[in-house]
Amino acid sequence: MKAMLLTQIREVQQTSAPFELTDIPTPLPGSGEVLIRVAVCGVCHTELDEIEGRTRPPQLPIVPGHQVIGYVEQLGAGVTSVARGDRVGVAWIHSACEACEQCRSGNENLCPDFRATGRDVHGGYAEYMTVPAAFAHAIPDQFSDAEAAPLLCAGAVGFRSLRLAGVRDGQRVGLTGFGASAHLVLKMINHAYPNSPVYVFARSESERAFATALGASWTGTTMASPPNSLNAIIDTTPAWEPVLAALKVLAPGGRLVINAIRKETRDRHLLASLDYPSHLWMEKEIKSVANVTRSDVREFLRLAATVPLKPELQEYPLIEANAAIREVKSRIIRGAKVLRIS
Repeated sequence: MKAMLLTQIREVQQTSAPFELTDIPTPLPGSGEVLIRVAVCGVCHTELDEIEGRTRPPQLPIVPGHQVIGYVEQLGAGVTSVARGDRVGVAWIHSACEACEQCRSGNENLCPDFRATGRDVHGGYAEYMTVPAAFAHAIPDQFSDAEAAPLLCAGAVGFRSLRLAGVRDGQRVGLTGFGASAHLVLKMINHAYPNSPVYVFARSESERAFATALGASWTGTTMASPPNSLNAIIDTTPAWEPVLAALKVLAPGGRLVINAIRKETRDRHLLASLDYPSHLWMEKEIKSVANVTRSDVREFLRLAATVPLKPELQEYPLIEANAAIREVKSRIIRGAKVLRIS
């Protein structure tokens, strides 16, 4: 089969080609697994974190991609939950042990044996992939393949972030960064909390204009001061500077939720300027988002189908995966990016 392989860790430059189009053996499903013929796969900032070593794959080469939509091609032994031909999705959570304390308490995203699609095992930048049937998600008919792909990560992790933010209708909510996840969170807030104004902080004028078009009440640059303090802020940026800026404009008792697998290290020296009175005083909170659970994915898919909540997206053929990731690096983003595999 054709696959895009990540073969080495390196910083992405304007002319970088971190993925190599390669012929590799088509995988076979093991017991409890299914083989999926991949239709599309979303492109995520986490792939950039893998390439540049912030969330390093345990072994190389690896097929990246964790927003996978495809069709069940073959069943492994013992699989009865899906049938050949079913359309399914695969998210960042490829598997968990299902037996540890975290898994038993519903926190399989914190499982010590958590395995990530496209990082710990081969993902969806390929014509075929395998996944445990228990971690394959039925996709609502309301969505095309390309529309469904970003829902599996950008949407599901955004859904988890919003839930962790503890927003109540009427509270002021901030979004720092405005890419694939944040634009879906804005749509969720408009649906679930119609009386909550949304404030968007983004360094790009085009991102701010996009946020305004989707219903943001106010937009500004990353370091801008909004007209009001905010009850909750969700940060989707890869940097530390927006974290400090967000803490400064949180209302007393407000919560900052950091929706990022990793943060870039080059600006971490800014943390030395953390000022207790202006950044943390008055019982402000910081909460991180770690991965997603299957229930996050499935609850969000049900919500998205009810609204219906459809992402804005740009589509690329598999061969242009390098161009797509370079645009992520350069912050040339309007909604979500999706690779067409077959």
